[in-house]
Amino acid sequence: MSNLPYYFISWNVNGIRSVGKKGALRWIDEEPPTLLGLQEVKAEMEQFPADLFTHHYRHLYVSSSHKKGQSGVALFADVEPDYVSECYEVDILKEGRINEIHFDGIAFFNVYFPNGKRNEERLAYKMEFYERFFGRIEHLRREGLSIVFCGDVNTAHRPIDLARPKENEEISGFLPMERAWIDRLIEAGYVDTFRHVHGDEPERYSWWSMRTRARERNVGWRIDYFFVSEDLKERIVDAEILDRITGSDHAPVTLRLART
Repeated sequence: MSNLPYYFISWNVNGIRSVGKKGALRWIDEEPPTLLGLQEVKAEMEQFPADLFTHHYRHLYVSSSHKKGQSGVALFADVEPDYVSECYEVDILKEGRINEIHFDGIAFFNVYFPNGKRNEERLAYKMEFYERFFGRIEHLRREGLSIVFCGDVNTAHRPIDLARPKENEEISGFLPMERAWIDRLIEAGYVDTFRHVHGDEPERYSWWSMRTRARERNVGWRIDYFFVSEDLKERIVDAEILDRITGSDHAPVTLRLART
């Protein structure tokens, strides 16, 4: 087995078929990650383009929404998992929001958390989803597993994590109750790996509105994350935002984690 760190990539692709047509995932072949988690794929497994990249992964796990063309997550894996699930105890509406796999003592989650901007009902569902997810990872941690989760969390944590915090204080994605959930995560011993590595480096974002050419002006939000449980903190080698990668309104985020 390789002694190189695990290399994980997470990306909200905003449509796997669109990304495939653009050839926007071919950069994966330069250094294929151990696990590649994609969110908002908006497709069934049989609709995935065959030529996304040339690297052949051992496994592909897809959770599709019961509503065609919405949500959906996919996890490409070069590990042999002990356990695989779509985690319907959290994704109770079966919107295709979670891949869960266990390997090497780690419970790894690729998650597309709900967006709360549509209406109050969806905001309430987002908060309920947050609570159920927190319960799931805490249960697994009590059972002795380490936790890694990645994905589009759909919330910027602190003012440094978005370009215009004052203007967005009453917008879902930066509401006090949403931010408080991330506070709770951190207080419970989960590590925001990007901030662990980069500290309070400003103007580092992972999502930009497509309506206003915001990416060109870097008027963005950091809403895509890798979190790890505290027991993995010393194994963090690097964490990054690949903000030069285009093809979606999100940028990929990465984590390198030393093996045991």
